[in-house]
Amino acid sequence: MSLRFCHITTFYPPYNFGGDGMGISRLVDGLLRRGHECTVVLDADAYTMLSGGLRPELPPPREGLEIHALGSRLGPLSELLTQQLGRPVVHARAIRRILEEGDFDVVNFHNISLVGGPGILRYGSGVKLYMAHEHWLVCPSHVLWRHGRERCDGRECLRCVLSYRRPPQLWRYTGKLERELGHVDTFIAMSEFSRRKHEEFGFPREMEVLPYFLPDPEPEELAGGGGERPHERPYFLFVGRLERIKGLDDVIPVFRDFDGADLLIAGDGEYGETLRELAAGIDRVHFLGRVAPDELRGYYDHAVALIVPSVCFETFGIILIEAFRQGTPVLARRLGPFPEIVEHSGGGELFWTAEELVLAMRRMLGDPGHRDGLAQAGHEAFLETWTESAVLPRYLDLVRRAAEQQGKTELAERAAAAVGSPG
Repeated sequence: MSLRFCHITTFYPPYNFGGDGMGISRLVDGLLRRGHECTVVLDADAYTMLSGGLRPELPPPREGLEIHALGSRLGPLSELLTQQLGRPVVHARAIRRILEEGDFDVVNFHNISLVGGPGILRYGSGVKLYMAHEHWLVCPSHVLWRHGRERCDGRECLRCVLSYRRPPQLWRYTGKLERELGHVDTFIAMSEFSRRKHEEFGFPREMEVLPYFLPDPEPEELAGGGGERPHERPYFLFVGRLERIKGLDDVIPVFRDFDGADLLIAGDGEYGETLRELAAGIDRVHFLGRVAPDELRGYYDHAVALIVPSVCFETFGIILIEAFRQGTPVLARRLGPFPEIVEHSGGGELFWTAEELVLAMRRMLGDPGHRDGLAQAGHEAFLETWTESAVLPRYLDLVRRAAEQQGKTELAERAAAAVGSPG
């Protein structure tokens, strides 16, 4: 029997900037493929404000999926009211109506910072889940990147928020968040590292760990390595938004003297111009700009390895499993969730300093057997751990367990049947 899900989030494609929206989209797609019904509630005002006025069209209707893009003529004022008061204001009536009319089995909260703040957690009925795509529950700036220049190892929240030129969220000093947490049955971290980081910063609830996943690969995709080589010389690949926290400042100078391969950088962002200035005169560094997903697979296929040099506390690392999916090993900084992903998979190496990165790059280039062994291990771990087939049953089992704890026997039975059904 199918379940009815409502996913509430600030961002969702095409009203989306980063990996959290794509992760939610993949979750929704997986549920739809298994015959469940999904409603998505997103805040179009937030995206329009942060994108400089863009308002993209929603995709064509799909069976089993309903999308509500909340918008108003108040625009940024709507977001400011939610950000300051910690509850839905302009869109409160619309959200309540959607939840009441939908009669959902599961309400899954995602990034709620601007769609409703902590006050939205009391909305709706049924089983309630919260997925922590960022560290917003313990960090006003979401990313534990203090004062815009360093990893956070202790709270200086007021000074930090002011350094980002954002108004302080007064509700964070009233105990409102802690009171509203009681409306949620299950909190989900995207990695064991993120779970521990929430605990370290005082989050008072237990968290389950459930990673991101990618769609199951089609048989023809399993071979990998096909297609025309997109770059003549051997190359290492970086994929992501061009931001300071992504760590390319440490990587680009390496290629001034490293002559064995090039560095291809796929992505764009506000820090791009600074990075291009840093790379001036280094012929081995190439900026590709934003690359379409289908084209990006070809870059993964032929890369010596993916370099993941992030210097901040990520909650997961979706690009690592994207590389594993294509049979590409990774070189990741020994930080955040990357060690648990690399060590679990055996699909790459870890580094901390530029010197360690260079040694790992030379090993990849100088020992093809070593490189290919890492690639195979990463791909096998992807198939076992980070596919839709591997993760979605675990998600549905969390629903079952929460329903049982609530005494919702009929819902628990339907969720249990969904766990064992491939759709």
